[in-house]
Amino acid sequence: MAQQNDIKKIFDLQLLRRIFAFTKPYKGSFVLSVSLSIVLAVLAPLRPYLIQVSVDKYINNYLLQGLIYITVIQLGILIVESLIRFWFLYIINWLGQTVVNDIRKKVFKKVVYQDVGYYDRTPIGTLTTRTINDLEAVNSIFGQGVISIVADVMTIIAIIIVMLITDWKLALICLTTFPAIIFATYVFKESVNKSFQRVRNAVAQLNAFVQEHIVGMYIVQAFAAEDREMQKFKDINKEHRSANIKAIFAYSVFFPVVEIIAAIALALLVWWGAVRIMHFETSPGVIIAFVMYLNLLFRPLRMLADKFNVLQMGMVAAERVFSVLDSKEHLQNNGTYEPEHMDGEVKFEDVHFGYKIDVPVLKGISFDLPKGKTLAVVGHTGAGKTSIINLLNRQYEINKGKILVDGRDIRKYDIYKLREHIGIVLQDVFLFSGTVYENITLRNKDISLDEVKRVTKMLGMHEHIMKLPGGYEFDVMERGNTLSQGQRQLLSFARALLYEPSILILDEATSSVDSESEQLIQNAIDTMIKGRTSIVIAHRLSTIRKADEIIVMDKGSIIERGNHNSLLETKGAYYDLYTAVEKQKEESAW
Repeated sequence: MAQQNDIKKIFDLQLLRRIFAFTKPYKGSFVLSVSLSIVLAVLAPLRPYLIQVSVDKYINNYLLQGLIYITVIQLGILIVESLIRFWFLYIINWLGQTVVNDIRKKVFKKVVYQDVGYYDRTPIGTLTTRTINDLEAVNSIFGQGVISIVADVMTIIAIIIVMLITDWKLALICLTTFPAIIFATYVFKESVNKSFQRVRNAVAQLNAFVQEHIVGMYIVQAFAAEDREMQKFKDINKEHRSANIKAIFAYSVFFPVVEIIAAIALALLVWWGAVRIMHFETSPGVIIAFVMYLNLLFRPLRMLADKFNVLQMGMVAAERVFSVLDSKEHLQNNGTYEPEHMDGEVKFEDVHFGYKIDVPVLKGISFDLPKGKTLAVVGHTGAGKTSIINLLNRQYEINKGKILVDGRDIRKYDIYKLREHIGIVLQDVFLFSGTVYENITLRNKDISLDEVKRVTKMLGMHEHIMKLPGGYEFDVMERGNTLSQGQRQLLSFARALLYEPSILILDEATSSVDSESEQLIQNAIDTMIKGRTSIVIAHRLSTIRKADEIIVMDKGSIIERGNHNSLLETKGAYYDLYTAVEKQKEESAW
């Protein structure tokens, strides 16, 4: 069934129209490529015809001067045809790469602007495949697909017409092998397509397996699972190899079969041509021209089946790409309010939220956070602490209630302007491949090195950075693997503070750092939260003791609120958490 659906994609005119709609900015190049394909089709039978004239008119009549002239003409046509073919191939491939470049930018833009929930539901490998591999297959629709197939079909039609005009009886004899080659082409196409389907599935499995195991290699080695995982890889790799070998076998059978059919057609031409020459019904020049016609005829026929498979894969890939472009799973940026400054007053009014509609995560959350004050949020894992900051930053849309910033519903704000005024430091720090400077500025060229140094000195990390080889030009590598956890956390903290946010959010910002790094951050926090609205989610008591208000959450609800001393006096949930930490003599239990 899947194969039948894929075959239908070739004839999906609506899908083709969507693909070729991207050629509108390059309409001139597209029209030129089609025009060149028509010129090539017209030129294809011209040289064999001139050979026929050379033999029958000049060689048979010993007209040397005329033979020289017509030979020069043939040479000129050959050069012109070669140049036009080069131009044609260059344009269709240029057009394909340019269109794919435009589509890839559009797809990546779509991916970048999706809401976070989309990534919760979509594997990273799938999006990578859509953005890279599938778009390469779409490129083949131009380079080896529609335009190339149309050019080949027009060439075949032009040659057959000329053959029929020249000697229709001889042409029909030569074309008696056509049904056989069409049947062989169809069988080959179906066989190769099945193999390619297996290859694509195997490649997808290989990509997913390798990506997952490289990221999780520490766990594989820590549990001595190398041999087991290697065996799984061998099984997937074996399927990939078998699928490719089956495709190779189809090619190995098809091309010799085509050669045999072409040889039979040539034999029929020689036999019937000889009979007609002996009866003075045709000329040697016609026979020689027909030999060339057959070569020109069978050359594109050999490739048509392969091109149809390429086109089919391109169409299937295009549908997958358009499924990403058509996705509506992004937050609608309908807000128009774009303030240059925010006071940072935050208010939650009876906020309900669930990542799934029927599974509530937050249940009627309400609190007021005045300008310049600090709110600490504590609770066990799964209590809903991180969901609060995800909603404030509009990573997700609430199901019920209101979230106000400076007395205005956050849905009234332009979403990107809102996020400009919110600085976030997460526990799980992600660093990009690049230098320390690039990771702090997120490659924003408008931020100078002096501005970065001002922030790092405020954090007390400037000297630590300067001790790295190259200082701010030190390459942190992918995911920051060349830095310690504490160093990565400090960089993320500098990244957040660099933009002078009106609202500062710290989500477990010190839970994974050593005591020295924590002290650096704690000193910076004490300085930075003055005059700035802050929300702190933390396990360590040292981070939340100074908060103006602490709310204790459990199963999506606020069960206690107050400051550190008042909550200890009530001897409720906060008191239990506090005494548990004291008893265990560590601050990482929350």
